[in-house]
Amino acid sequence: QVQLVESGGGLVQAGGSLRLSCTASGSIFKINAMGWYRQAPGTQRELVAVITNGATTNYADSVQGRFLISTNNAKNTVYLQMNSLTPEDTAVYYCDASLVVTPSYTNRELWGQGTLVTVSS
Repeated sequence: QVQLVESGGGLVQAGGSLRLSCTASGSIFKINAMGWYRQAPGTQRELVAVITNGATTNYADSVQGRFLISTNNAKNTVYLQMNSLTPEDTAVYYCDASLVVTPSYTNRELWGQGTLVTVSS
């Protein structure tokens, strides 16, 4: 079995920073991509940032220049450094991974449990 475990959410004032972490574990042959989504109350889940093959990054326009995604490949961990936070960033943040799993060597998608980020004015 495989799983994603997230941490790092919390309460922060506007203008502050947080760093989220997400670690994949289990029968993993290869990680194709890892990313972060968020969902605020009453809204659909949206893509925040993604990193493919541990190198190529893409960001939503709303977080471009403020958020940074990175990985520690040896630890199967992805990070989201969030700077200059605003109340509009308040949401539950979900880690997502595209994995090649063993013993089937097939592509699978896995979601973390979510971590709440609350930004106060």
